[in-house]
Amino acid sequence: MDENSKSPKNPNGRKLLIVDDDSFLLNLYLLKFEKEGFRVEIAKSGEEALSKIRNGFDPDVMLVDIAMPSMSGMDMLEEAAKNGLAKSAIKIVLTNNQGPPQDVERAKRLSVSRYLVKANTIPSEVLREVMKFVDPTKQTPAKKA
Repeated sequence: MDENSKSPKNPNGRKLLIVDDDSFLLNLYLLKFEKEGFRVEIAKSGEEALSKIRNGFDPDVMLVDIAMPSMSGMDMLEEAAKNGLAKSAIKIVLTNNQGPPQDVERAKRLSVSRYLVKANTIPSEVLREVMKFVDPTKQTPAKKA
C-alpha cells in the first residue's frame, strides 16, 4: 500500500477512487467513506488517478473534482474512457460551482452519473449520493459533516 492508499480491509467489496487536489477534502472524504466500509484510494491529480487504475485498482465509484491543475477531472475521465479504464465505475464529479452547459453536456457524454457542486454539498451528502448508486437499500440518514 502506498502513502495514498490508507484503507483497511473492505468487507463490503466496494472500492472508491477519490480524485481531488485539495488534501483537506481528500482526507475528509477518505475518513467518511472508510467508516462506511469502502476501500478508498486517493489521488491528488488526474495523472495519479490514471496511474492507479492502470496499475490494477478497479474502482466501483470514482469521485472526481473537475478543477485540478495540469489535468482536469473531465480530461482524466475522458482519458480513462479512451483507454477502456474503469469502464464499469460509477462516475460522480464535483465542481466548485455550477459549470457552463457545455461542461454538463461533456459530463453526460462521459457517462457521469451525478454532478455535485461542492459549495452546496457537505461530505455526508456526497456519501448519501454515492450510496444511492452502490446500495440503494442502505442510504445513510442526513447528518452534519
